[in-house]
Amino acid sequence: MKEVARLLTLVAPSEATVLLLGETGTGKELVARAIHLNSHRRQGPFVVVNCAALPETLLESELFGHEKGAFTGATAKKEGRFVLAHQGTVFLDEIGELPLATQAKILRVLQNREFEPLGSTRTVKVDVRVIAATNRNLEDMVQAGSFRDDLYYRLHVFPIVLPPLRERLEDLPLLVEYFLKRFRDKYQRPVKTLAPEVLRAFRRYFWPGNIRELENTLERATILCQGEVLTLSDLPPQLQHLAQEKEGAPVEPEPGLSEWEKEFIYHTLEKCSWNRQEAAQVLQISLEELEFKIRTYGLKA
Repeated sequence: MKEVARLLTLVAPSEATVLLLGETGTGKELVARAIHLNSHRRQGPFVVVNCAALPETLLESELFGHEKGAFTGATAKKEGRFVLAHQGTVFLDEIGELPLATQAKILRVLQNREFEPLGSTRTVKVDVRVIAATNRNLEDMVQAGSFRDDLYYRLHVFPIVLPPLRERLEDLPLLVEYFLKRFRDKYQRPVKTLAPEVLRAFRRYFWPGNIRELENTLERATILCQGEVLTLSDLPPQLQHLAQEKEGAPVEPEPGLSEWEKEFIYHTLEKCSWNRQEAAQVLQISLEELEFKIRTYGLKA
């Protein structure tokens, strides 16, 4: 994820087309939004198009707009998503789901920043940046003939691969703490931390839905939890059994969130050469709160 952040910082100020690759739930839309907000287009619109959610019969109309009478039911002129994103960014999510005919029109937008609305002969010019994302293997699709090779190479200017959650388990404690606080505040629940066996289960789970699945799991568990500590009984069944050790196997103690927080704050202080004001800004907490945590955890340079 540090490499993802580095690439994001480098590409955001440019006008390069970005292709985000990764499994479902790894945060591709969040990265796309971060690129937009760190670009010179940040004051412009950020328009999201879920290519998999739009039926093929409406896709071209949604993307490029249509004229009145262009098809049955077109009772008025409509501007497409590319026009709405003028001087901003279009995020084409799940671009691997586009039909070949629409792919050709997307290619023209990438090459010339122009298109014709459905039912029109006029050419519309737009000033947009395109960020695309997919969880599919586009190279395989090109070989199979279901994705245009010229569009693939146009999109593949600056690829960024987002790793699945199972390959970044060291981020689990911070993600858990973030989601716990969000849902604790949202639902006014008493839960403050996780039982050690819950973290153990989280570290052993495959997380096929990645961060989105973790978020949904913690939202449900926060609602179910009746006390300050979230326990195994608050988790879905597929997670509960993962915390059970095999009979006779040694049980490795799992650090709680406080241990993870202590280590994270210590490393942040070291990185900032123990400049507490700078470290507080990096941690996004007040200086007073940082001083309290330093005293609580007994941290020393």
